[in-house]
Amino acid sequence: MSSGRGSAAAERDIDDLPRNDANYTALTPLWFLERAALAQPGRASVVHGPVRYTWADTYRRCRRFASALARRSVGHGSTVAVIAPNIPAVYEAHFGVPMSGAVVNCVNIRLNAETIAFLLDHSAAEVVMVDQEFFTLAEESLNILSEKKKSAFRPPILIVIGDPTCDPKSLHYALGKGAIEYEEFLKTGDPEFNWKPPKDEWQSIALGYTSGTTSSPKGVVLHHRGAYLMALSVAMVWGMPEGSVYLWTLPMFHCNGWCYTWALAAFCGTSICLRQVSTKAIYYGIAKQGVTHFCAAPVVLNNLINAPASETFLPLPRVVNVNVAGAAPTPSLLAALSIRGFRVMHTYGLSETYGPSTVCAWKPEWDELPLEERSRLHCRQGIRYIALEGLDVVDPKTMAPVPADGKTYGEIVMRGNAVMKGYLKNPKANAEAFAGGWYHSGDLGVRHPDGYIEVRDRMKDVIISGGENISSLEVEKVVCTHPAVLEASVVARADERWGESPCAFVTLKDGAADGSEDTANDIMRFCRERMPGYWVPKSVIFGPLPKTATGKIKKHELRAKAKELGPVKKSRM
Repeated sequence: MSSGRGSAAAERDIDDLPRNDANYTALTPLWFLERAALAQPGRASVVHGPVRYTWADTYRRCRRFASALARRSVGHGSTVAVIAPNIPAVYEAHFGVPMSGAVVNCVNIRLNAETIAFLLDHSAAEVVMVDQEFFTLAEESLNILSEKKKSAFRPPILIVIGDPTCDPKSLHYALGKGAIEYEEFLKTGDPEFNWKPPKDEWQSIALGYTSGTTSSPKGVVLHHRGAYLMALSVAMVWGMPEGSVYLWTLPMFHCNGWCYTWALAAFCGTSICLRQVSTKAIYYGIAKQGVTHFCAAPVVLNNLINAPASETFLPLPRVVNVNVAGAAPTPSLLAALSIRGFRVMHTYGLSETYGPSTVCAWKPEWDELPLEERSRLHCRQGIRYIALEGLDVVDPKTMAPVPADGKTYGEIVMRGNAVMKGYLKNPKANAEAFAGGWYHSGDLGVRHPDGYIEVRDRMKDVIISGGENISSLEVEKVVCTHPAVLEASVVARADERWGESPCAFVTLKDGAADGSEDTANDIMRFCRERMPGYWVPKSVIFGPLPKTATGKIKKHELRAKAKELGPVKKSRM
């Protein structure tokens, strides 16, 4: 006889009550918009220059959008590509497209035509929506695709998004090429369209592509359930109150704006759109538009705290909440932001986890610590989000958890509702990513005695010098504390004596230093006083750092530059 402790017994319930239409429905963030229009119909939903929409407006416009797509047979199994900066139409696409049953694919506007052509082909986009200023980019991409596919090419429905803040010439050009203007497209839809939620919450809602720096970009597929849970999670973890005013410094094409596109509808907030991010525009939004929250990569925040007085509005009129992710912030950056009145939440995640999915949750006892110590603790990546069920640091070979000693390296892995469905049409990459029942991040980290994790490097970015592993992030933290350094990135450079040694690429603060050999030697001396000798950069290169659209430093380009420099000659510790 069974002991009663087997798997069958474990799955028994106290009843046999079935699901039905009254007590079960698939989770989807689309319901948030319907509720916002009911709860706060007159509140501003989206503001962009002279354009201002209310939640009632946005709901009607998104229903029109979905209806117009459906009337053109765009729905389940279809992909709608959006090539645009942070403008109202991109926000509307996050609701209007899935309301039709289709999948929204927001494309990075900094990609070249060849890459975008690959994405449009790989995703089989049936509709391409493009901002007027990026129309020629889309046009070139489609021409590449047409030339490649010849008679098999099927032109997508081409929609151009006009923007009253832009020169109308590019709009007129697009219309002359046969594109449909977005507002005219909406007029063909029904504002009372009876949209249907997905029958299955595993249904795809969004597709986004990884940067593809070393190979073809991978298409990350997200589902309605994950988008629903993460939209609530990102707001709850941040303590975002109802009616928050959110500034779109973070591109909506990056992980669907870290799910704040959907979260703002859930909490009836207001989106302030930014076509182009600048320190002056951020400070203006805070001082004149009531901004309470925004997200940014460290590079944006670095510029914010080093901006000239002519671009700032200080002191801040209120506490402004900042979510920093995209790269690990340095303790010095976190300290500088705190001094200026910004309340910083530090998060970490990937496209494959709907954006940030861990948070360095603040502990009350940290309030009593010196600023430097608080900032050091705060720069860790922390614990899992509410919507992420599993987070660990493991030996990638055995999958055994590493000791919580803050020293032993392992790979950061995740599992749960905040992990993607998988990569589109890429079974090999999926098998690798989900090996052992966890999603493998490719990031090396440690777990501290308090359970908080800390990223130490990308697995491919670890520097091996004389057989010793060096964390490029740890070296960067120290370099960035030098008073003349604005930002820095450290990569491996060939070294005749040690195999590899750290090479620091540094951007200096305006007027702080001259970028001479003396400055480089001073930075190396500064580092030597604060870190083990073999960690010290053996070469320092000055100049601007190459970055992605979301502010991440393109380390692959820096590694290529370091390779061009050749090996360091007879390096010494």
